[in-house]
Amino acid sequence: MADSTYPPAARQDRPVYVIGAGPGGLATAAALGTRGIRVVVLEKGERVGTSWRGHYDRLRLHTTRRLSALPGLPIPRAFGRWVSRDDVIRYLEKYAEHHRIDVVTGVEVTGIERTADGTGWLLRATGGRELTAGAVVVATGYNHTPRIPDWPGRDTYSGELLHARDYRNPTPFTGKDVLVVGVGNTGAEIAVDLAEGDAARVRLAVRTAPHIVRRSTAGWPAQLTGILCRRLPTALVDRLAAPVARISVPDLSRHGLPRPRTGLYSRVRQGAIPVQDVGLIDAVRAGRVEPVAAVRSFAGGEVTLADGSVITPDVVIAATGYRRALEDLVGDLVPLDERGRPAVHGRRTSRQAPGLYFTGFTNPISGMLRELAHDAEKIAKSITRALAKAEAKADAAAAKARRRDAAGVRGAAGGRDATGPEAEPPTRAERESPTGGRDATAPEAGTPAGAEAEPPTRAERESPTGGRDATAPEAGTPAGAERESPTGGRDATAPEGGTPAGAEAETPTRAEGEPAAEPLGKAAAKASTTAE
Repeated sequence: MADSTYPPAARQDRPVYVIGAGPGGLATAAALGTRGIRVVVLEKGERVGTSWRGHYDRLRLHTTRRLSALPGLPIPRAFGRWVSRDDVIRYLEKYAEHHRIDVVTGVEVTGIERTADGTGWLLRATGGRELTAGAVVVATGYNHTPRIPDWPGRDTYSGELLHARDYRNPTPFTGKDVLVVGVGNTGAEIAVDLAEGDAARVRLAVRTAPHIVRRSTAGWPAQLTGILCRRLPTALVDRLAAPVARISVPDLSRHGLPRPRTGLYSRVRQGAIPVQDVGLIDAVRAGRVEPVAAVRSFAGGEVTLADGSVITPDVVIAATGYRRALEDLVGDLVPLDERGRPAVHGRRTSRQAPGLYFTGFTNPISGMLRELAHDAEKIAKSITRALAKAEAKADAAAAKARRRDAAGVRGAAGGRDATGPEAEPPTRAERESPTGGRDATAPEAGTPAGAEAEPPTRAERESPTGGRDATAPEAGTPAGAERESPTGGRDATAPEGGTPAGAEAETPTRAEGEPAAEPLGKAAAKASTTAE
């Protein structure tokens, strides 16, 4: 697919970037897309579901098909109850196609930081790309970077040492003595796979005895029990799980795998998910998988165990987990716990990093795919609300600016300083005043700005015309019309409104020697004075 680089022009033009095209990233992108939000998924691999393509061949989901589907598309019934790795990959490909998700492959995001204006996110990616986002969802996965303990003498080991990430099937280990380190779900399943293959000997190094549960009991999947127990108090679940384990799982202590001392749900809280039995119990009881103590050190071709025993395996497979590898990606934007997981997850974002979301960094007892589906919907709702709020804020600011500009235009048209304040509405007292809230001595409309009207004299107040020149034109008389002329200073013989364009009208004058007409108000005042 082609690369997509979007300019940081306007906030509403910035897409939401999702980092990682695994189940969590695709589910979140689909949920955002159904809400009309432009979203782009960035994947460092060449296809969707890169991490799933790297798992061992016999891998199947430990959760049921119906409880593992992502939003908007069920997993086909033909895939069976426990979906295989290859069918999961097919489902993810179909999911991206079904929801028309824009996935840009071959792009690895190396850093995330705030934009200079603080309104979005800047993603630095391979190839010198700089992408600007309105929001970012980090979905790089719980199992990101393989982790192998730094055992003393590890570099001196003369045998073959590999991480479980590099294991595919038992064929390369035919006739070999293999030590699998780690008894999580991955280590247990690889040990069984080797035992069912043609490995000469399979040992399983155990540091802490795990809780083992049946994947399904009488048709009831362990996942459903996990869902029901998830919100119950830890101590209560521990008490309920103990008798169930004694009934469903035989005691393997004499085979080197004792029952754990810590309660099942207490271990879950510590990050250790129960091992779902896919053949481990039978393999241990049959002696095809031998539990041994944890690894202490290496020396040449020897491996020393925690109980002091020394073994010489041909191959060591480290099923010792993964790192989240968020340190370089997010820096100090979001605090990380001791296991490298972000302090916020799902719909929650950090106060110092609003708009930066994380999904897929927990390993819940209720099933990871189910939780990814739920988180996708929650994250999409949160981003939708946040973007709507930001857009409303931007619209309000734009409307305010338009009103301010319009007020400036009106002020300029009215001879008022365009930058001056708008007139305040009249008070109730002003509205009820006979003068309409205006100073009775204020000049009439038309008085030049800044000129104060002189108070009327007594004679003017007693005059029938109110001290106004009787010859003055009534309101509405054309500006500049002469008061002396009954025709408004226009030649009475001139045609109405028919003066040819460009012809200048003669300026009206008084007859030569004719005295100027004395204003009626002043004449009346003289007459009154004479009478007195």
